[in-house]
Amino acid sequence: MAAEPVAWRADGVPYSERFGDIYHTETGALAQARHVFLGGCGLPEAWSGRPKWLILETGFGLGLNFLTTWQAWRADANRPRMLHFVSVEAHPVGPEDLLRAAVAYPELMPLAEELAAQWHGLLPGFHRLAFDQGRVLLTLCIGDVQPMLRAQRFEADSLFLDGFSPEQNPAMWSPDTLKAVSRFARQGTGLATWTYARAVRDTLSQNGFQLQRRPGLPPKRDCLAGVFAPAWTVRRRGPAPENVEAPGRCAVIGAGLAGAAVAASLARRGWQVTVFDAADRPAAGASGLPVGVLAPHVSPDDALLSRLTRAGIRATWLELDRLLEEGRDWRASGVLERRPEGDTRVPAGWSENGPNESWPASAAQLSSAGLSADAPALWHARAGWVRPSRLIEAWLREPGIEFRGNAAVARLSRSAVGWQLLDAADRLLAEADRVVVAAGYESGRFAPSLPLQPVRGQVAWGRMADDLALPATPLNGDGHLIARVPENEGALLWLAGATFDRDSTNLAPQAADADANRERLERLHPGAAAALAPAFEHGEAETWVGVRCASGDRRPLVGPLADAGLWACTALGSRGLSFAALCAELLAAQWHGEPLPLPANLAKALGTERTAP
Repeated sequence: MAAEPVAWRADGVPYSERFGDIYHTETGALAQARHVFLGGCGLPEAWSGRPKWLILETGFGLGLNFLTTWQAWRADANRPRMLHFVSVEAHPVGPEDLLRAAVAYPELMPLAEELAAQWHGLLPGFHRLAFDQGRVLLTLCIGDVQPMLRAQRFEADSLFLDGFSPEQNPAMWSPDTLKAVSRFARQGTGLATWTYARAVRDTLSQNGFQLQRRPGLPPKRDCLAGVFAPAWTVRRRGPAPENVEAPGRCAVIGAGLAGAAVAASLARRGWQVTVFDAADRPAAGASGLPVGVLAPHVSPDDALLSRLTRAGIRATWLELDRLLEEGRDWRASGVLERRPEGDTRVPAGWSENGPNESWPASAAQLSSAGLSADAPALWHARAGWVRPSRLIEAWLREPGIEFRGNAAVARLSRSAVGWQLLDAADRLLAEADRVVVAAGYESGRFAPSLPLQPVRGQVAWGRMADDLALPATPLNGDGHLIARVPENEGALLWLAGATFDRDSTNLAPQAADADANRERLERLHPGAAAALAPAFEHGEAETWVGVRCASGDRRPLVGPLADAGLWACTALGSRGLSFAALCAELLAAQWHGEPLPLPANLAKALGTERTAP
């Protein structure tokens, strides 16, 4: 799926040959966005003093409604803490057209450049982009409008209807589509659109909107505004989203990737978060791996795990780019994945020129990594290595978060004022309105109903001379190899592994596992195995052991537990780097009634509810 082409007329107005229509009025996109959409929904005045503002748009186009809304949010001293902008787009344009559309508006151009920098990998589905320290969230829903609307659920504060004209794009304005849009409205939700078509007005009125005719921008005489105020009682199907009235005190048990990510997501929304861990420092458990690989799972049928890891890596990448130093704490190096002989399949239609970011590795890529030019492998462009402890420390430094080490929570007690966290001597550690259990395999002590399994892992690692013949690109497959990772004072690290010992919590190094990791390395990269042979033989290779936590179906568990106010974010398995940020944002969205970062079916696949008998 290539980017949607845009034809630019001589007068500078962008034109869609697919729909035979212009992207915005000749008066200008900025004027249209401010007058029709922001003005039609009473913005920015309407959001003044609100904790969050949620906007649903049909038709992202060239992104100028989003950029104008973001610019208005930035300029408003009384802006909401969080701005969510959700937009459906079946045919996304390329980043160069986003920039060309914004170049006429100097106040929008810096924002357009930030948008274009994240404009990649837009396969069908949801894509969460984040700006301004994660307080402005854009969820792009790539696909036909009705399936995308069915895949999302939240109560919007404003609705922007901005598809191509009803005559040229009737599906965007059909009665079924407008009825689906109305399901996002609550009493008082504002609506704005540039069209004044009679059929659109009639359908919106039938779905509960009180409409107002407004002056349009030339050459259009009229535009439309409205508010959702049905004369009947609205009954929603399914449970209503859990919408926290006001952030309070939250306790997080566990200072690994899951716990730190949850703490950061909640703190951004105004929570006062205390993170408890039995160890004296964060990342003392499985998340303390010296360095890890960040790479997606790819399958020919684009299976559930493939879609989940793709969304997770986008979420993690945003946090790495925002918080860490590239080249020191992480590196966007790409990753080569060794595959079984003859199996370098990717979903049909994927190519290097498409929005996907994984494809069969080229002979040049293989050769540069010291592998045979015909070795079966995939190249993951949006991948690399990460120092997990650095990410955890950065999350825990966010405002509103306190870390308490040497604080082993033994049990939880429900009280009239919330939750009490008690130590082994029944001494009170803290009280909180809500508790999130993110303690890895120890989570089972607080959530015995969850199907959790400890999975022990052992890796070999060490320091290397700069001239050691190890590839600069990480490799994974049956095991992984990461090399040339900078440490303090110019030292470089390498790491190889890892083993998978289910139902084992033994942290003692095992000679058999050391042999197994060496054999994996020989299969993965014979040249690297030969280069590191002296380190293994002379005992220079060090050992690191951690115990991961996995669920019964090997997917994370995010959601409520049996008691009100008690939640879990655990079982990230061996993909903590891929899943932590995504799961944390999913939990925060569910608490606050926000748009989901994933389609509803993928969010459900991570929910704790799936484990119920």
